[in-house]
Amino acid sequence: MKPDPNEALAALRRGAVEIIGEDALREKLEAGAVLRVKAGFDPTAPDLHLGHVVLLQKLRQFQHFGHQVVFVIGDFTAMIGDPTGKSATRKPLTRDEVLANAETYREQVFRVLDPDATEVVFNSVWLKDLGAEGMVRLAARHTVARMLERDDFARRYKSQQPIAIHEFLYPLIQGYDSVVLRADVELGGTDQKFNLLVGRQLQEGDGQPPQSVMTMPILEGLDGVQKMSKSLGNYVGITDEPEEMFGKLMSISDELMWRYFELLSDRSAADIDLLRRSVVDEGANPRDIKLGLARELVGRFRGHGAADAAQQAFIARFQRGQIPADLPEQEISIDQPTPPTLAQVLKASGLVSSTSEALRMVAQGAVKIDGERVGDGRAEFPRGRAHVVQVGKRRIARVRVA
Repeated sequence: MKPDPNEALAALRRGAVEIIGEDALREKLEAGAVLRVKAGFDPTAPDLHLGHVVLLQKLRQFQHFGHQVVFVIGDFTAMIGDPTGKSATRKPLTRDEVLANAETYREQVFRVLDPDATEVVFNSVWLKDLGAEGMVRLAARHTVARMLERDDFARRYKSQQPIAIHEFLYPLIQGYDSVVLRADVELGGTDQKFNLLVGRQLQEGDGQPPQSVMTMPILEGLDGVQKMSKSLGNYVGITDEPEEMFGKLMSISDELMWRYFELLSDRSAADIDLLRRSVVDEGANPRDIKLGLARELVGRFRGHGAADAAQQAFIARFQRGQIPADLPEQEISIDQPTPPTLAQVLKASGLVSSTSEALRMVAQGAVKIDGERVGDGRAEFPRGRAHVVQVGKRRIARVRVA
């Protein structure tokens, strides 16, 4: 039995920021059409993270209602570099880098999407044949004035920061993908709205019905401020090891937890509201609710058995103060005649990103060696024997300096 179009639209609207062309979308749903629902992902990094999952879950919801998802791997556009939100021209990736990243996307996407209702395509297939003449004709369909309506381009132009010509091509190429694929709906983050609207314009110019556009919220990273991004280090990868993923999710703030529930959890809006009220009205501990969120998400991507084990390990390590017996030993070598300092060892082991961060964490009382808090980042670190070093609540390593 086909789903009721009004119920389907109400469900699809949940979590979306805006639907442009909603009346056309409703008409197609009422007509019982099988929609082609497009979303593009540029393989600029090797792993998908929870920021991508916001879109993937909405695509999976379309599949639930019987529609076809077209997952576009932007192997051509990734070599240009999406200028969205950038204050400077992005460095284009090499073809080899793009292809290596794209292969991991192909493997990871079906942790969310139904493979039987997913068409995976690479936009280089049609764009490499467009040629110089085709690219010029495509560029003729948009004006510089319209391009400068984009907020990030307008800011850079006003502040006299360079805008490379190839960056103007990016929205056109993304829009051209919609023409080739005859998309009925395209999904993207709110920062992609301009590009998605270009697709509507190009489709109309080709005599196609313009795609409906659904924009989804941008998921903040672990810091609760910046967009989740691997380059910023504030991400949760869907291929992270279960304990690492669990620990990252438990590190988010109580306020951010509700944002993750709303955008990532399979729980109903009513269930999430009950959880929120249990904290506000009944004094429930947000930590316990966060445990449920972490367990749900780790279970989805790494399996329920792995989620159970990760939760038990987290509780043992952080709530009971235990150090896992199987914590691997990391041997580091610091080539200098004098004994290394604690700050040098923290940086060399990867527990911190810089010596200045190491000194700051020590000064804040956040560093322990073998369970004892240390107060001098410039103190000598003994060579020859392994020591358990802990920075904050979730960064921990067994370190031996050769």
